[in-house]
Parts: sequence; structure tokens; C-alpha cells
Amino acid sequence: MTINGLIFSLLLGWGLDLMLGDPDKLPHPVVGFGKLIGWGERHLNHGKHRMAGGAVLAVSLIVLVFGLWWLVRRLIAHAWVLMAIDAVVVFYCLAGTTLIREVRQVFLALDRSLDDGRRQVARIVGRDTSQLTAQEVRTAALETLAENLSDGVIAPLFWFALLGTPGMLAYKMINTLDSMIGYRTERYRQFGCWAARIDDVANYLPARLTALLMVLACGRPSLLSFVWRYGRKHASPNSGYPEAALAGALDCRFGGPHYYFGQLFDKPYIGHNDRPLTTADMTTAVRINRIAETLMVVIVAVSLLI
Repeated sequence: MTINGLIFSLLLGWGLDLMLGDPDKLPHPVVGFGKLIGWGERHLNHGKHRMAGGAVLAVSLIVLVFGLWWLVRRLIAHAWVLMAIDAVVVFYCLAGTTLIREVRQVFLALDRSLDDGRRQVARIVGRDTSQLTAQEVRTAALETLAENLSDGVIAPLFWFALLGTPGMLAYKMINTLDSMIGYRTERYRQFGCWAARIDDVANYLPARLTALLMVLACGRPSLLSFVWRYGRKHASPNSGYPEAALAGALDCRFGGPHYYFGQLFDKPYIGHNDRPLTTADMTTAVRINRIAETLMVVIVAVSLLI
């Protein structure tokens, strides 16, 4: 495919995500990824060789997705067909619109009741939400907005720029593996450690690029020192940077202890101003996300031309 064809696929796929978000009634590749991971976990996560089983599962699925899609693209002879299919892949791999929609729904649900807010935020976070306060529900939603700007938008676009749609799909498999088995719980500590480490490597540059784009989006270069100071305090080597960028932009505090699968994880705080969060903060955060996303699309398109 020509460079112009790649840019066309990028812009068309991004435009479809802006208009539609994730399609509820259409099959989604990530759902298929999840079923493959679940099948592998049930068959390999037992006995004395859990770490080896998790490594085999993670590496084989990533290589399979990349190689299979690379081969499919090689077999498509018509350029316009290939551009259209690549655009669909870009559309499926981007989650910006759905993420923003879900975060808005959390704040709307909280306006109805705390229980509605807890149930709504449980759709987008992995922690136990049953005992969260209204402030903690809002914090969880905004943390997820920041973290998933990297995982759901910037990182897929980054890997598209480097490796095209095969790289984009391989990244989605990496991210899905981490979200399903990359936890430090008794069940996944050994089995999911390879998935978690691969995800750390795949997101190392995108997470920091996301934070930079967010700082540019809010027009406050002075926030870079804040991001550098607090981004390193997160338990994850990557998630702290976009979260720190948003915490600095909103002058608020993220982080703190959370329950995952019944276990308490004492995460460090990001920021210092423990002020009440409001719907206006969500609106500001969404605007920052959209500007950062647009900047990344422009950067990718320009990089393809160079």
C-alpha cells in the first residue's frame, strides 16, 4: 500500500471512531482476543509451570495476530479493498469515543445516585467499586480516562505508525492480555507476569508521549515537571505519566489504596490537592483528551509522509 493509502486508512478509521465509537451489535476482534486468552488461561494456568505457560500463551498469541494479519494483507491484491479493510482495523483498534462516552455516563449516573455511579464506573475499571464514595467514583473515572487515552488511542496509533495495522492489532492483543491476566494476585502473579512485562515495554514510549500531548493540549508546559515528579510514583511504570498529566491539569489528586479481586493494593498518590471533583472537571478532561488525540493523528500522518 502507498503512503497516501495508509494515511487515508488512518483518517477514515479515526473518523469512524469519532462518529460511532465501538459498535455494540457488530463482532469485535478484542472480544475474540479475550476468548482466546480465556481458553489458554483455563488450560495452562495450573501446576508447577504457570510462568512458562503464561509466557507461551502471551508470545504465541501476539506473534499469531501479527503474522496472520500481515499474511492476509499480502493476499489482498486490490489497493482500495486493502485501504478499506485497514480503515476498519483502525476503527476497531481506537477506543477514544467509547472511553469518553463511558466516563460521561459515570458522571451522569452519579447525578442519579451513588449506587448507579458505582455500577457505571465498574464497567471501565478493574477495582472493587462497591464501597467507593462519590469522590472516589469520579476519581476512578478520570484516572481511567487518562490511562486509557494511552492504551486505547495513543499507543495503537504509535504502533500503527511503526508497523501498520498488523502492529496495531498485535498491540491490542498485548493490551488485552495485560487487562485479563496481568495482575499481581495469587491466580495471575506467575501466569500473567510475561503479559504484564510485554505490556510495560509496548507502552513505555506511548505513555510518556501521551503525557506530553496532554500537557500540550492544555497549553501549560510547566506541568512537565509535575508529570516527571509524580509519574514515577505510580505502581505501574507507565500509567502514572498520563494520570499525572491530567491530575496536574485539573490540580487534583489521583491514586491511593484500591481493592482488586478482594486484595488491597496501596498505590501512591499522584498530586497533592485532594479537592472535590466535579462535572466541569470531566468536561475539561474530555477536551484535553480530544486535543491530545487529534495531535497524535496529525503526528502519525506527518510521520508517514516523511
